Amino acid sequence: MNKPVAKTPFSFRIDTRWCLDELMKDGRISQRNSNQASTTPRTREQLNWHPLQVLAQFDFDDEGVAGGKLDLEVLTAWLAERAGQPVFHIDPIKIRAADITAVMSYAFAERHGILAVVATKEEVTIASAQPFHNEWEANLQQSLGGRIIKRVMANPADIHRYTIEFYRLVRAIEGANASDGVARQYVSNFEQLLELGNSSASPDANDQHIVNIVDWLLQYAFDQRASDIHLEPRREVGRVRFRIDGVLHNIYEFPHLIMNAVVSRIKILGRMNVAEKRKPQDGRLKTRNTKGQETELRLATLPTAFGEKLVMRIFDPDVLVRGFKELGLMGEDYEKWQKMVTEPNGIILVTGPTGSGKTTTLYSTLKQLATDEVNVCTIEDPIEMIEASFNQMQVQHNIELDFADGIRALMRQDPDIIMVGEVRDPETADMAIQAALTGHLVLSSLHTNDAPSSITRLADLGVQPFLISATVLGVMAQRLVRRLCPHCKVETECDEKAWVQLTQPWKAPVPKKVYAPKGCLECRDTGYLGRMGIYEIMLLSHELKRIISEGAQLGDVRKQAYKEGLLPLRLSGAQKVAQGMTTIEEVLRIAPLN
Repeated sequence: MNKPVAKTPFSFRIDTRWCLDELMKDGRISQRNSNQASTTPRTREQLNWHPLQVLAQFDFDDEGVAGGKLDLEVLTAWLAERAGQPVFHIDPIKIRAADITAVMSYAFAERHGILAVVATKEEVTIASAQPFHNEWEANLQQSLGGRIIKRVMANPADIHRYTIEFYRLVRAIEGANASDGVARQYVSNFEQLLELGNSSASPDANDQHIVNIVDWLLQYAFDQRASDIHLEPRREVGRVRFRIDGVLHNIYEFPHLIMNAVVSRIKILGRMNVAEKRKPQDGRLKTRNTKGQETELRLATLPTAFGEKLVMRIFDPDVLVRGFKELGLMGEDYEKWQKMVTEPNGIILVTGPTGSGKTTTLYSTLKQLATDEVNVCTIEDPIEMIEASFNQMQVQHNIELDFADGIRALMRQDPDIIMVGEVRDPETADMAIQAALTGHLVLSSLHTNDAPSSITRLADLGVQPFLISATVLGVMAQRLVRRLCPHCKVETECDEKAWVQLTQPWKAPVPKKVYAPKGCLECRDTGYLGRMGIYEIMLLSHELKRIISEGAQLGDVRKQAYKEGLLPLRLSGAQKVAQGMTTIEEVLRIAPLN
């Protein structure tokens, strides 16, 4: 264990030579690696790097830790311990940019390589990657009005990146607020508040500051692995929230006029009617994420009490290249699904609520089935992801092209496989049945809580029981649960009471060990990283088809399916818990009790 260095009576900046000498003293780096680092010439770009960044690029072995590497996080932790300062991991979601940029100017922060990360009435926490440099402290203390400075160490790359991002964002918002490019726009909402004598102009949606804010918003969402962006207007401010791994997080608050301009800017990009604020609209836009991949966003507006609410659904471009194992479909469930989708004709249904991963499952399946020998056609509302190996058609209600008309048209296109975005009305259900009866494989989605309920749902839509039994091959219900972070999950004892609650009334044996979330840098201290599916797959056996054709009730269908080995969603989730992939609490939160 290294001993913290006592507070230095004088201020100095560390350099690469100092770091190498101290790492040698602590037995963390070999003489050979030290010589390599000190003699390797730097590029022009690397001349501006922090010493820890210079050393991290070599990816040296950590001589003090078996199998360890001297990466940037390890080196940051080492230097923090040497300086006796705590390490602070900058999580942009938890930082209020407006508060921390008010502490000091951008020029001051950049000159000294520091960034305020927490600002309260009593103290200000300053992150630095130069723990022995303190010349700036006296100058900053004078402007803090008696607040105490608390120093922490942070990753130098993060300090540099977020200093630029936070100050640029706040500058853009201030610039948009000060903009007087256009006259004040009339905002049609139900809760207007008349401001007497306030003639401030509303910023233009094409103002460069607004463009910068929208660019930041999208790139930030991609960085944080968000699946949805919510822009929610309120009376004084507009709230921005991201859905990450199925959970919403507060991100930022924009002034009301800025929020209106941001929504207008996104509507322009999505080719929506900017002037129409009284009725819901749908749109889409395509952009590139931080990896350079083309990414589709589906836009939907909703008039609310304080203005237009906008939700952007982000479609991950990696979805189409993910295997079923990555999606959580494996073992016996995978075999059942493969048995269904390799049938030459019939209907396969995927059920679950909005956001349960139905579209991902359908696209991944179609991608697997779409070989050169078959013609795969889809009818969707809207087309969510463009895939070159499918022939995709979009529902267009304005010209009376609905799902039923789309299926009717597709059946004249010599298809082998048809994917119907959703069976939502009797006519669509009837056309899907006709397509299956005429020798096509039809995949579609339904909104039901579990697999057996889809049979009664089809009956409710007017499909005759004998047609259901003749055409439906099987049903898969699914949900998405958060996956435990593989980098930090910890083994723990199973809570027997919670396990019984999860598996009742099936009384599955209690596993010997389960895992619990802990939290690390990789998962932003949540303990979860990504999501996976839990599945309930019901194949229609001869006996099930018989009782369905006789008009059996839901309870009879469910009883027979369980007798034939149907695993309900909660038991599927329990299996994932026993395999150390998720937690009991997560499955209980997501899966319904039948």
